[in-house]
Amino acid sequence: MRNICVIGVGYVGLTTAACFADLGNRVVAVDISEERITNLKNGIMPIYEPGMQEMVARNMEARRLSFTTSYQEGLKDAEFVFICVGTPSAVDGEADLRYVRKSAETIAETMDHPLIIINKSTVPVGTGDWVADIVKESQPQHIDFAVVSCPEFLREGSAILDFMNPERTVLGSMDTEAADRVAQLHLPLRAPIIVTDLRTAEMIKYASNAFLATKISFINEIARVCEALGADVKEVAAGMGYDSRIGSQFLEAGIGYGGSCFPKDVLALAHMANIHGRHPQLLTAVMDINADQRIHVVRKLEELLDTIDGKVIGLLGLAFKQNTDDMREAPSITIAEYLQERGATVKGYDPAAMENAKEIMPYLQLASDPYDLAKGCDALITIAPWNEF
Repeated sequence: MRNICVIGVGYVGLTTAACFADLGNRVVAVDISEERITNLKNGIMPIYEPGMQEMVARNMEARRLSFTTSYQEGLKDAEFVFICVGTPSAVDGEADLRYVRKSAETIAETMDHPLIIINKSTVPVGTGDWVADIVKESQPQHIDFAVVSCPEFLREGSAILDFMNPERTVLGSMDTEAADRVAQLHLPLRAPIIVTDLRTAEMIKYASNAFLATKISFINEIARVCEALGADVKEVAAGMGYDSRIGSQFLEAGIGYGGSCFPKDVLALAHMANIHGRHPQLLTAVMDINADQRIHVVRKLEELLDTIDGKVIGLLGLAFKQNTDDMREAPSITIAEYLQERGATVKGYDPAAMENAKEIMPYLQLASDPYDLAKGCDALITIAPWNEF
């Protein structure tokens, strides 16, 4: 059993805390939101993620998992502390690291014994060195520590499965002993472990997400060509996917990617390239195709209905994908706004994201179920392919 502290209880933090506890470790999860911590103590999850509520309850009952707003309580006996806070996009696309900075400063001010500080948040290349400098500068007195990068590769909707069955664990550090100790922490997952330097580990995360986003935009562009030439893009994708050099995953034509990772990570990588004098033409094209795909869906609908003005359009699914309630960068937002601009009345239904959607799109007429949504509609658009649809 290892003593672990996790800072932040969003998707990454809560998954990290719950899964490490389920592996037999003692985990204390810290968050500055009193409401979020109180809710977690009462069994109310801040996110919708299949299996999460049961896993959290099981490990709280076993006293392996606890929640607090106190860094002092979280770090008391910790050997490892995972920073799992948000890194949203700033106006220019650069990742906003204010929460990472605050976490590093508070860890430094609170720690009273040696720690291994692990960056789990998706952060720009060079952040590991920056965090180390912040901790050094913020410590009241010197205490040994090491910084390790351990980027996450979790998909919302299957985060627990991805954590427990990773295809690889990536670790980056200039301290080989610290990297080895974090590697041992991940050994029960029985996945290949890649150990490299900090900056390379950080880049692996960005490059991976950018490549997957590229596959999505590629197949969507091919889909438009297929429509023009009379070919079936689903069969084209299936035929491509049998090639081991290409693979079948992320070759599903649709309305493009959304969520908390791909949009901001591709944008952040393009920003890093630009400020260092490189020209990320491919990344720019990936983002442009993704943005156009949402409008393309509405244009296709216009062709079918002759006009959208005065029509009632229903959106099946509102979150950016199925099995989540996450509305961040959800295609439904752009599509609903464009439909409204064209004079349509827009209705919507989602099995998990109704409350979140209501806050973002107050003009949306929410239905009680898919059949209620379909009543009176001239057309339906599948946004997130939940099984029930």
